Amino acid sequence: MTSYQVTNPANGEIEEKYQSHSNQEIQDVIAESHNAYQAWRKSDVNERSVILNTIADLYEEQCEDLAKIMACEMGKPVMQGEGEIALVSQIFRYYAKFGEQFLETSELPGTKNAVVKKESIGVLLGIMPWNYPHYQVARFIAPNLMLGNAVVLKHAPSCPKSATAIMSILAQAGLPKGVYNNIFSTNKQVKTIISDKRIQGVSLTGSERAGAAVAQVAGAALTKVVLELGGSDAFIVLADADIDRSVECAFIGRFGNAGQACNAAKRIILHADIYDEFVEKLTHKVKLLEPTDPLNKDTFLGPLSSNQALQTIQAQYDNAIDQGATVLVSGGKMSKPGAWFKPALLADITSDMRAYHDELFGPVAVVYKANDVEDAIRLANDTPFGLGACIHTHDIEGGQLIAERLEVGMVSFNQAPGTAAELPFGGVKQSGFGRELGPYGMSEFVNFKLYNR
Repeated sequence: MTSYQVTNPANGEIEEKYQSHSNQEIQDVIAESHNAYQAWRKSDVNERSVILNTIADLYEEQCEDLAKIMACEMGKPVMQGEGEIALVSQIFRYYAKFGEQFLETSELPGTKNAVVKKESIGVLLGIMPWNYPHYQVARFIAPNLMLGNAVVLKHAPSCPKSATAIMSILAQAGLPKGVYNNIFSTNKQVKTIISDKRIQGVSLTGSERAGAAVAQVAGAALTKVVLELGGSDAFIVLADADIDRSVECAFIGRFGNAGQACNAAKRIILHADIYDEFVEKLTHKVKLLEPTDPLNKDTFLGPLSSNQALQTIQAQYDNAIDQGATVLVSGGKMSKPGAWFKPALLADITSDMRAYHDELFGPVAVVYKANDVEDAIRLANDTPFGLGACIHTHDIEGGQLIAERLEVGMVSFNQAPGTAAELPFGGVKQSGFGRELGPYGMSEFVNFKLYNR
């Protein structure tokens, strides 16, 4: 049985419990959403835009409270939580502003009177994770609400308070009842929901295992799926890079949100010419980093999201050391209640080690030495994942040629890994398929309907 409860990772205490929905309650929710969709699909685009802007306003007004909830649910430091809420507001405003443009009818070259209109498809199911309780939801629902779809959302069992807060904000903004519904369901119930003919699409952000399970059920039901799964992103620093800036970006990109981001800088690949200098500077920063209370405004690194997350990264860390990794900064489980993990820095991870192939979802940075540019590209691509990458170099044109050879969905230059409302997000290989955000975020769950007049 899936348990929805708030367990504070800073002390391990259960603060709130929530009742899961019964099978009948879930059927009632789907029916309500299906009925609400019939009217919402016909609503004026300007009406939708007003509602999305109001949602953005409410997120800004409730920013501090929402950040505190995240800190208590999954350990995100409040300043990073407030940053997440600011991004959420930007996402809703982006689609409110450009949604009508993205929905414009397209004339087809070579035809006399044929056009394609982008139309909604129905009720969608979203299955969302705990690491960004509001951002992950916003990037899915904002474009789809603007498009005219309805949404049923299953949030992570550890974030029920954030889930109910989202539901409340959308209701306060005037979104018609039933257009967005939150459910607390079991994994078994999810299979039934996906198979329901009223569900026209599924979006999941989560693990490879969860993605494969959802894709299998959706495939049997012939239901469209978007999957944003794991990542083991390369952070490549070339010999001509600004070392101080690169170190800062790698540090933020690896340890922000306690390293629990799919697009974190999980593999820091350094050109041999700057390896020693970079490692020395990064080592110094990691040694000074101490996990502290996530409710403190000065905190950069809080606890991990849960005891399960702590156990997983500890096992991966121990395994890497057992298999021969060099410990540059020693980390691991801290001796106090809660999911506290001292950050670590490892080197000399080789392809015969598990840590070389696994996604390390926590505050463990790993550095690799590349003999040259070709070696850096080889290392970057030698992973089952293909989400994103960062390249640090003064030679942007040369960096572009490298970027074009990387087997990923996104490449950033001379910055920390990140995201923005206007930038498409998604990957290839085992990182999933489909895109969210930007104009492409309104092109997934859509009927490109041909009118040949």
